[in-house]
Amino acid sequence: MFSLSAYRQQWLINPRGDILAGLVVALALIPEAIAFSIIAGVDPKVGLYASFSIAVIVAIAGGRPGMISAATAATAVLMVTLVKDHGLQYLLAATVLAGLIQIGAGMLRLGHLMQFVSRSVITGFVNALAILIFMAQLPELVDVGWLTYAMVAAGLGIIYLFPLLTTAVPAPLVTIIVLTAVTMYFGLDVRTVGDMGALPDTLPVFLVPDIPMTLETLQIILPYSIGVAAVGLLESLMTQTIVDDLTDTPSDRNQECIGQGIANTCTGFIGGMAGCAMIGQSIINVKSGGRGRLSSFTAGAMLLFLIVVLGDVVGRIPMPALVAIMIMVSIGTFSWSSIRHLREHPRSSSIVMLSTVFFVVYTHNLAIGVLVGVLLSGIFFAAKIAQLFRVTSHISPDGRERTYVVEGQLFFASSEAFMKAFDFKEALERVTLDVSRAHIWDVSSVAALDMAVLKFRREGASVKIVGMNAASETIVDKLAIHDKPGAMDALTDH
Repeated sequence: MFSLSAYRQQWLINPRGDILAGLVVALALIPEAIAFSIIAGVDPKVGLYASFSIAVIVAIAGGRPGMISAATAATAVLMVTLVKDHGLQYLLAATVLAGLIQIGAGMLRLGHLMQFVSRSVITGFVNALAILIFMAQLPELVDVGWLTYAMVAAGLGIIYLFPLLTTAVPAPLVTIIVLTAVTMYFGLDVRTVGDMGALPDTLPVFLVPDIPMTLETLQIILPYSIGVAAVGLLESLMTQTIVDDLTDTPSDRNQECIGQGIANTCTGFIGGMAGCAMIGQSIINVKSGGRGRLSSFTAGAMLLFLIVVLGDVVGRIPMPALVAIMIMVSIGTFSWSSIRHLREHPRSSSIVMLSTVFFVVYTHNLAIGVLVGVLLSGIFFAAKIAQLFRVTSHISPDGRERTYVVEGQLFFASSEAFMKAFDFKEALERVTLDVSRAHIWDVSSVAALDMAVLKFRREGASVKIVGMNAASETIVDKLAIHDKPGAMDALTDH
């Protein structure tokens, strides 16, 4: 339930730390927003305007204080073909529609689906993102002079050693200021933010995407919008879980879906591309002291101020400073303990984690990697539960009645073991199936129960089912056919 006092507290809990952390994040957002614009095939201002808009709006409407959202590679790569085939205006329209889909997902409370994502998948997701963040820095470290390597090393030295002196100012901010000052004072020839692309010098303006409002247009943009909405929510909710753990505070997943949707919808109307939560910038924010909504708001507002008012100064920030920060993020993001736990954890958990890492890194698609991880988790879980299933039996002294005691979860993975437990050719007058210690879950288990009852009846035995709990009885009454007219014919047909 919404509480105005709690919401106000999320803004005022840590103003000094949030403002400083937001400034660091704003600087880190600039080269990434430009890079993501290039990936999507649009002008750099499309990504920069999007990062400003999304960060500010999610700060107001999102469900996770302290998490940074902006234009991202995960959503940019999905838009490449749309921009190539139909142009920028269709991208803006697809962004608006993706936002509306995300709002609908939040209203339908689909955020709770995250509870079905296992810890192994989340760990794999985190490790894969750490690897991708590091790999994204490699273009800045290939075919460059010794000066770049020296500045990156100096930046890492400041990041890790400066906190030993004081934590009053975030070390990444000190890194940017020091390396920029050194570069400008000595006139060092290194790649700068300005070399990434021209920064906009005007404020964004409201505009309606210039596209025909027809069913054909909807058919063009809908597949892209669904993909962007799904990937955006997936990355946002995964990042939200990580920030929850880092800050040891709860958040509202469904509100985050709505907040991301509002942000993308509004962004499409100011010329920005779709985005979502960013794990790298979120970790920079948390590690720099950001905890409340003000940090994300500051990051967005300062980003716009920096590119519009201080564009000339920002353009002279050396890329080695930002590379050093992102390397720090990749090192801090990776779960190093997961390597040690490979031998300690169950083999199935390790396989899920490693598979998630492999498919995310191989495809550069977070959705595919996480989907593989979730599917493997489900398969391993089903196999494990199926192993806990057993059927025992005892026969009456006169040899005329046998009672089968079913224990465990009867579902699709244990149905085969259930059928193999019976001797249908045994000469019996009566058979009792005691399911008081079992639970019947799905259509496969109901079909197996039907088959067992009908096969015993075909051999001349009367069958009685006892001990069924209320939930099992409900699904059996709805789906079972063994007591319905023509049931034996169905067995013959089968």
